[in-house]
Amino acid sequence: MNRQKFLKASTLLAASAFLFQGTHGLAETKKIRVAVIGVNGMGWSNLMAILKNKNVICTALCDVDENVLNQRVAELDKRNIKVQSYIDYRDLLKDKNVDAVIIATPDHWHCLMMVDAVKAGKHVYIEKPIGNSVKECEVMVTAAQKHNAIVQVGQWQRSQQHFEDAMKFLHGGSLGKVRMVKVWAYLGWKKDVPILPDTAIPSGVHYDRWLGPAPKRPFNRNRFHFNFRWFWDYAGGLMTDWGVHMLDFALIGMNVSDPRSIMAAGGKFAYPDDVEETPDTLTTLYEFDGFNVQWEHAIGIDQGPYNKGHGVAFIGNNGTLVLNRQGWEVLPEGNRMEAVPLQKAKDDGLERHMNNFVEAIFTQNRTILKAPIEAGAHIAILSQMGNIAYRTGKKLYWNKEKQQFSDKEANRYLAAAYHNGYTYPKI
Repeated sequence: MNRQKFLKASTLLAASAFLFQGTHGLAETKKIRVAVIGVNGMGWSNLMAILKNKNVICTALCDVDENVLNQRVAELDKRNIKVQSYIDYRDLLKDKNVDAVIIATPDHWHCLMMVDAVKAGKHVYIEKPIGNSVKECEVMVTAAQKHNAIVQVGQWQRSQQHFEDAMKFLHGGSLGKVRMVKVWAYLGWKKDVPILPDTAIPSGVHYDRWLGPAPKRPFNRNRFHFNFRWFWDYAGGLMTDWGVHMLDFALIGMNVSDPRSIMAAGGKFAYPDDVEETPDTLTTLYEFDGFNVQWEHAIGIDQGPYNKGHGVAFIGNNGTLVLNRQGWEVLPEGNRMEAVPLQKAKDDGLERHMNNFVEAIFTQNRTILKAPIEAGAHIAILSQMGNIAYRTGKKLYWNKEKQQFSDKEANRYLAAAYHNGYTYPKI
């Protein structure tokens, strides 16, 4: 897929996902057989959500940490769910009793696993951000389209009714001209990650398989499991972890695609002496025609804008619409418009998102997906732009047609380096 076609596909889906309502009925004559790769955190939450759909059964689990794998197999066994267990995901993909896979590994594995899965004929639910680099995102979109796979990205707010309602209100124009969009994530519960010495690899952990294409390093518990997201080898910190959720709605709300320029400033201001590499405090500014989008995140603080830990605010001449997972409201600018009291969330977004994925598989209609691979790639790339601006310390200008920066140093970050004999997957 060339860059221009990728741009057109991602722009269309990023801006118009809410047009697809998904009203087809589910078939009753067949069960979708689901497997999970990476079952320690969100993989397990995803499985619990999808198993609430009566048309789904779980047939296999995979994890490179046998301690976690055995625990999850035992938990399923208590629910009378018998599964096959695997250490190597490639063995799982050969299992003919698997129709779809949930991939919830560290980010640096997403591209290889998703491409291998669609080549094996599986449908995929993949955690966000879909890739750990711009190039990976492009490869993944191309693979999904070539193999005609149903691929849903774990941006489950797209399936929540109140997010859709907020976008409809915004697009109605009552706010007047929107000049600024603020997007944020404050994580007060997140503490520092202290420096610990390297240790021997724990029993049951297949560490080489966990590293995969990432650089070879001694085992350290502070880089393993949940904390992988704070290290550049494996992920992009809060900018990509939470940014893909909330920035997604900034683009949907404003009906835009690519920014003209990106700037970012921040650092390790909360925990300067801990082991994390990604910034715990960051402000990123995306310039569009006629308005700006500002992202900010802060670890160790809960009181974000409008006293909310996360959200997106559309600041218009007549009022401001504030939206997050709990609901949405409108704060009027003087008497220019009527206030809208808090419209609370009334559904489980993750469960609805999984039902949407299941429905798309049964109907073989990828156009009803709330978070298709193209949309997931588009917002992952936007978030990665923020990290690249931070790491280069420059104001960067984005070439929409070429899908790259005008700055050569910045372009070196567009593709993640692969190590240990791994190469970008062949599609």
